[in-house]
Amino acid sequence: MPTPPLPSISGHLDPGSHQRVLMKTGLILLIIGHLNFITGALVHGTVLRFVVNTRDAIALQYAVANAASVISALLTISCGIAALMLSRYPGPAALKWAVFALSAGSSLGCLCCLLGLAVSIGLTLGSQGRALLAPCTVSDITLAPISRECPFDPTRVYSSTLSLWAISLLLDSMEIVFGTRCLLLTLHLLRLGCCCRGAHRRKVSLPAAPVESPDPGQCLGLLRLDSVETARL
Repeated sequence: MPTPPLPSISGHLDPGSHQRVLMKTGLILLIIGHLNFITGALVHGTVLRFVVNTRDAIALQYAVANAASVISALLTISCGIAALMLSRYPGPAALKWAVFALSAGSSLGCLCCLLGLAVSIGLTLGSQGRALLAPCTVSDITLAPISRECPFDPTRVYSSTLSLWAISLLLDSMEIVFGTRCLLLTLHLLRLGCCCRGAHRRKVSLPAAPVESPDPGQCLGLLRLDSVETARL
């Protein structure tokens, strides 16, 4: 009885198309992760390294949210690289589980960063950026750049920081979408591998057709007939 053909991956894609989709997803994750990492580095390098103060809860929240955003960007980059490798070499099960773990961790990390950045933006809008301007001790903001009492230009730090956080928020949302897509693609690959192993085991475990051994009585009867025919000759 012929074995029924296995269903295509994800129900709609053949293995070749599945690998191409996985390669595009990994490439997109790689690009988005780099952009998010650069955005987080810009926020930290231009503003937050002057603002961080363990005694200020708002400034500490800024630092934690930005550090989590950078870490999630690194996870996304690692997930993109692993997905590209899996699209090229779809055989190893260890690589499939690595992509599965990285995509799950990246999606969860980006979700946490999304919430943290949303809280940071809300706190900044609610306080009118007072935590961002805490290092500046000059009462008149327009005189701060020439007074050398402010480590950065405060005239644009409020809008610049909010703009960078908004970009990072958008990139985190894209990372969640494509990370979840990579997770589902890898899950289908793992299911296909389990189906292939199950089919192979069923094929190997099929019992071989038993070879019927002749009955001893039939053998004796044949020998007697041969003897009688020989005697007649």
